[in-house]
Amino acid sequence: MTTVYERTAPPVPLPARRSPAGPLLALLWGGAAGAVALWWAHTGSVVGAAGWLTNAGRIAGLLCGYACAVLVGLMARVPLLERRIGSDRVARWHAMAGRYTIGLLVAHVVLILAGYAAQDGQSLWHESVTVVLDYPEMLKATAGTLILVAVGVTSMRAVRRRVGHEFWYYVHLLTYAAVFLTFFHQVQLGSDLTAGPAQAAWYGLYLGVAALVLWFRVLVPVRLNLRHRLRVESVHREAPDVWSVVVRGQGLEQLGAQAGQFFRWRFLTRGMWGTSTPYSLSAAPRGDRMRITVKALGDHSTAVALLRPGTRVWAEGPYGALTAERRTSHRALLIAGGVGVTPLRALFETLPGEVTLLYRARTVEDLALGGELEALARWRGARVHYLLNGPDGERPRLTAELLRTAVPEGLAGHDVYLCGPEGFAREVYGALRSAGVPDRRIHHESFEL
Repeated sequence: MTTVYERTAPPVPLPARRSPAGPLLALLWGGAAGAVALWWAHTGSVVGAAGWLTNAGRIAGLLCGYACAVLVGLMARVPLLERRIGSDRVARWHAMAGRYTIGLLVAHVVLILAGYAAQDGQSLWHESVTVVLDYPEMLKATAGTLILVAVGVTSMRAVRRRVGHEFWYYVHLLTYAAVFLTFFHQVQLGSDLTAGPAQAAWYGLYLGVAALVLWFRVLVPVRLNLRHRLRVESVHREAPDVWSVVVRGQGLEQLGAQAGQFFRWRFLTRGMWGTSTPYSLSAAPRGDRMRITVKALGDHSTAVALLRPGTRVWAEGPYGALTAERRTSHRALLIAGGVGVTPLRALFETLPGEVTLLYRARTVEDLALGGELEALARWRGARVHYLLNGPDGERPRLTAELLRTAVPEGLAGHDVYLCGPEGFAREVYGALRSAGVPDRRIHHESFEL
């Protein structure tokens, strides 16, 4: 099902902004090299099995300590990372850093204890008990280690699917406690960090990360909500199990929110105040109002339909890099799956140039915001394609040929904005690459992580 309107003349495209991802990754890997350099500067010759085990444990410990700081820093919600690199990409880096951290932590513990046991001629169990009970700061370090392992276990996909989001979220918050508990063990027992410039640099690294967390995760949200005083203005049904919430506040233009971005929303009412959930703006911000559109997929999103006007709202953001700033061409294809249409609806309204929207849904009734899309397409002279299930419920495949048909002007020359469930996004991404769309022109964010 397709709706086509006559196009308007495309404006001159804005220059694309270069992502700082490359320089940041180089900086992070440079920091890891610096951590290994600390070991090199403080180590003479390595002799015997005990020496090799102990020194390997020292290297793993230094890298683990550095990775802990990176782990926390990546989730401090620094605007440069959230808006220029993208929240989902930063989250993937955080998940990867978490796996490295747990691996290095286990290696550090095992190698150090094995080295000490070989040096003292004791059993591994005896050495472990002695280190934990007799060495300074080791009880706290042991507690922090157990917390980090618990965070790692609950972050595994197989486990996370079986636990509630709230449980996972609050366990994840314990990472801060774990890092605090293990820090003093590092600077008091780590032979590479016990004094001098190395210790000062380590303190500077951790205090810098702590300052980022305090500023961007605590003070900035407090200032935002005290200044803008957000409340629910109205709630509207858009489609089966899909609801829009209009939020009103003071001076919202000062937030600098853009179409395609999202906030983390906490509704201060019974049963919802304890959960902060990311929802995208489903319309361009206007004056003192913002709107989100939510599909009932869990307890929190289902309760959104029951919100009453006047409910206080606590928001953090704006976040996300799925904005007009990422475009490199005056032609764009927006591909939405289900409720993934929400940020793309806002982009469909505001994105300059020639825009085509491809909207995948099960039935006509499931086309959330369909009336608005039609009106916007008519207003800006755009093209809308609806890809629905067949009469027998069969789901049509999104192939490279189908995508080329949707934009006969040349798919490879388009910027593609993609939003939808993980499986849908993976399928579409593969089809786009098969159709010759360069990776740099495929813009996607996900909240799956």
